[in-house]
Amino acid sequence: MAKEKDNKKVIYWLLTGCFLIFIMVVVGGITRLTHSGLSISNYKLISGTIPPMNETEWQEAFNLYKQYPEYKKLNNHFNLQDFKDIYFWEWLHRVIGRFIGLVFFIPFVYFLIRKQLTKPTIKKCIILLCMGAFQGFLGWYMVKSGLVDNPDVSHYRLAAHLTTAFLTFAYTFWVALDLIYPNKKDINIAFRNFIRFSFVILIIQIIYGAFVAGLDAGFIHNHWPMMSEGKFMHPTVYIEQNPLYKNFIEGKSGVQFVHRCLAYIVVAFIVAIYVKSRKLILTLPQNRAINSLLAIVFFQFLLGVLTIMLQVPVWLGVAHQVGAFFLLSAITFTLHRFSK
Repeated sequence: MAKEKDNKKVIYWLLTGCFLIFIMVVVGGITRLTHSGLSISNYKLISGTIPPMNETEWQEAFNLYKQYPEYKKLNNHFNLQDFKDIYFWEWLHRVIGRFIGLVFFIPFVYFLIRKQLTKPTIKKCIILLCMGAFQGFLGWYMVKSGLVDNPDVSHYRLAAHLTTAFLTFAYTFWVALDLIYPNKKDINIAFRNFIRFSFVILIIQIIYGAFVAGLDAGFIHNHWPMMSEGKFMHPTVYIEQNPLYKNFIEGKSGVQFVHRCLAYIVVAFIVAIYVKSRKLILTLPQNRAINSLLAIVFFQFLLGVLTIMLQVPVWLGVAHQVGAFFLLSAITFTLHRFSK
């Protein structure tokens, strides 16, 4: 008897991958907000999974850290215990990344050998593996940017690293949804395309969220709805960088201003999705997807406002990043339910 293909085990495997990417993003957010990302200045794929095991090894790791700009320019007051505290989060982030690689690769080979994947699913899974490998490369490339002169990683590379993680999750979730809902259906192409455009806007907002994090732009202009008292746009938005356009991709004030404005735009588009959907005949999953999307976007907006007003405490910064993750999940599910 032929083996069942694309079975429940495959779905559980993909959803497990989604969950692990979620954990990875949470730990990555903590790593960033605790300024732990440059604590491990070398990259060892295998031996790097084992942290220093005794005081001698810890001292060697600390001595290596002392050779780089973050210690020399920012953290030269650190003692060994301070170093251990930041080392933990970066080490955990890297170990989870390696574990995710194994969780994706080993079951994929198993399902391949057991012939439990259809050809379309095999192609999608190969894309997933490539995205995961690229994500790992971007992590190394990001850290490398903070080990030369400036004791901070490039916000462009941080944005690439974070956005790729979000997109890898979204595609993994999409592949799982393809298997959970295999039957094709008639679709409203115009409405689907509107959701697609909203998805793109959300991705741009996530990129700007990474810019804000990378530039520490959330620690300034901690007012809402105005950027400063009585001013919707703070005067420094235009004058921090030269030429003018750089203010909106490299200036702290400009990047925060764009992130604020995009938040309103994302909310407006999702409210529009909800309003337009009321004119359609919806299935139960479609209705749940739209309602969840609307609820999450307002909750995420509230988290963003609180994060700014309270000057980015670690727990709230992580909660805001988690909110973005759930919002991406909701719009991915919504788009899938109105596609194909």
